[in-house]
Amino acid sequence: MTPAITPDLDALYQPPLEMVQKAVLDRLVDFHQAYLAQATFFCLATGSARGLDASPRGGPPGFVRVLDPHTVAFADWPGNNRIESLRNLQEDERLGMLFLFPGLEVFMRINGRGRLTTEAALLQALSENGHTPKVATVVQVDEVLMHCGRAINRARLWEESARLERGSLPTVGRILAAVKQMQDASAASSEAEIGQIDAHYTAAVRNQLY
Repeated sequence: MTPAITPDLDALYQPPLEMVQKAVLDRLVDFHQAYLAQATFFCLATGSARGLDASPRGGPPGFVRVLDPHTVAFADWPGNNRIESLRNLQEDERLGMLFLFPGLEVFMRINGRGRLTTEAALLQALSENGHTPKVATVVQVDEVLMHCGRAINRARLWEESARLERGSLPTVGRILAAVKQMQDASAASSEAEIGQIDAHYTAAVRNQLY
């Protein structure tokens, strides 16, 4: 294997433009809040001594609530119950939030520190469709910035022609069946069993949101 060469990043990359540096703020201003009022999806990055984690978060427009120019909050809703993000934040409060806006060629990033809370009034304020979350995360904003959307166009993310056909990749049922057989070579799953898993997954991921 060829030895890794540590690159001289300062030689390879130009420094960011002055206006880019000045656009990194320590608080939310009007245009940030306007984007958050429309935001429906972000990826949450957390870490601990065990390692790093990135986890998707989604909800109706405004599901990330602005409490004041330095603070936002969002609810935790059911997922796969691994709750790595929550456990990480109990150990290390640092986090990053990367927001995507369907159809737009821009991201928004928030870096800050998060704490978990079960404060009843906040949980009630973050309720959705008559459901109240068990836990919320309150984020103290350290940095907020708008981020270039070139990656969106490189990925053709919002183009209809870039959408994958459902049958182009293994389904959840087939993945779970393969994992099961990796652990026990004699534990082959039938097509009927795979179909049942796929049907259950589709119903759960679309309808069992809370």
